Amino acid sequence: MTSPPLKEMKVVKIHEAKTHLSRLIKEAQAGEEIVIARGNTPIVKLVLLDSARPRGLFGWAKGKIKMADDFDAPLEDFDEYQ
Repeated sequence: MTSPPLKEMKVVKIHEAKTHLSRLIKEAQAGEEIVIARGNTPIVKLVLLDSARPRGLFGWAKGKIKMADDFDAPLEDFDEYQ
């Protein structure tokens, strides 16, 4: 079994991170992982906290799912098992 491909991480230097912090935070909120480096040495990773991840919305599928009127009717194929 092969492991899934690793996600490319964006690497920025400290000066760029300080200058564009708001943009980098938006990118992290969108799911991107950003590595901040001093020179060519990675030192920290900017990622979205689990507690800040959006949760599923209750009722999001309302009106999109339809159930047949006879969904709970006995199946003819199973008559012999009754």
